Amino acid sequence: MARRTFSIGGVHPSDAKISRDCKIEALPIAPTVYIAVAQHIGAPANPVVVPGDKVKAGDVIAEPGAFMSAYIHSSVSGTVKSIGPRQDLSGNIQTVVEIEVEGDEWKEGIDLSDTLVTDIPEDPKAIIEKVKLGGVVGLGGATFPTHVKLSLPPGKKCEMLIINGCECEPYLTSDFRTLLEKGEQVVVGTALLMQALGVDKATIAIEDNKPEAIEHISGIVSSFKAKGGKYQGIEVLPLMKKYPEGGEKQLIDAVMHRQVPSGCLPIDVGAVVDNVCTALAVYEAVQKNKPLVENSVTVTGECFPKQANLMVRVGTPLKYIIDYLGGVPEDAAKVISGGPMMGKAVANLDAATLKGTGGLLFLTREQTKRMPESSCIRCGKCSEACPMGLEPFLLRRLYKAGDMDALEANAAQDCIMCGCCLYSCPAGIPLLDIVSQARGQVMGIMRARAKK
Repeated sequence: MARRTFSIGGVHPSDAKISRDCKIEALPIAPTVYIAVAQHIGAPANPVVVPGDKVKAGDVIAEPGAFMSAYIHSSVSGTVKSIGPRQDLSGNIQTVVEIEVEGDEWKEGIDLSDTLVTDIPEDPKAIIEKVKLGGVVGLGGATFPTHVKLSLPPGKKCEMLIINGCECEPYLTSDFRTLLEKGEQVVVGTALLMQALGVDKATIAIEDNKPEAIEHISGIVSSFKAKGGKYQGIEVLPLMKKYPEGGEKQLIDAVMHRQVPSGCLPIDVGAVVDNVCTALAVYEAVQKNKPLVENSVTVTGECFPKQANLMVRVGTPLKYIIDYLGGVPEDAAKVISGGPMMGKAVANLDAATLKGTGGLLFLTREQTKRMPESSCIRCGKCSEACPMGLEPFLLRRLYKAGDMDALEANAAQDCIMCGCCLYSCPAGIPLLDIVSQARGQVMGIMRARAKK
């Protein structure tokens, strides 16, 4: 199997894919859901319902608030009870639409059958419009509105679509299960994205610790190529397991051997990257008229007794999910939304899932302990590990000195907060925390300067 990967930095944490054999199971619908109107990068959506309204699953409940925004749909049928503030998983206040569930009635025109639709529409604009109306956002973590990504800036041309099936974050397995269980739909979604972008080449990249997925998707692609058309240009590329290979810039390097310069976007080097679950959501939006109202969530951790991959309606309270699987284990000290490297600690189990919620990870106190911090020994391991080619030890020193100009000159704004520096530091220095703070301040200065 190929040993191809990205060229700068990276680390090799344990896979811990202990839920890999758990098939995706539909979670029963919660009695009440809380659907946030800010579930994506950009402006929050604007509610178009009021308390007392009756809604069906798939009905629009909030419309885009700007170009960089997305439609929000009801994930359930029932009555809108309230629209107002509620704490999210980090404890921040967000506007949510509270819906009391009454049955499971879907909006007319949505095809919920398992019938595979492989014909690709000819009109790229029609595909993009359906993606927009379906509220599809990136499901690899960034939740970038997909219709915006497909609407290429003037003068830009996509040379290759890359479908991210790496799932390099430890513990998470929902992408892996999606490839195994919905592989045909992912491949059709890939062809739809190619048609929308006007590109004739696509690579489905999968790390080589998922041989079953590589074999399964390769077989599907081979059979689909017999159909001709857009399917001819799809290839499957096994990649060497290395974190954070699922990062856009790292994946472009691994697949295309091109570096995305500082301050630039993937399209600047001819690439568009989408997650495998995003490809599935595109398939459902375009071929089935089904908006993005549910997503697969891995629930895992060595201390968690029942591993699971669940299909969860957007807006489901975290506590409802956990209680369904038996409740919080006694020895669990922390719950992470996402994986251990880039996930966020959950401060509020009453918070609800978002479109981009991909995992709930339970860690013991022992697993959350950080080693005692000692003095930097200038070993350079953090620089060797940084996939963006940064020098975290230097950024730490500049941040402590308050030198914002030097931080910007040394590209603190390029940090992708992957945690490789913290993972590799033998002195236990909280480099991720420090560099993340530096990044935020530098980006704030850059945004303020751009407005002048």
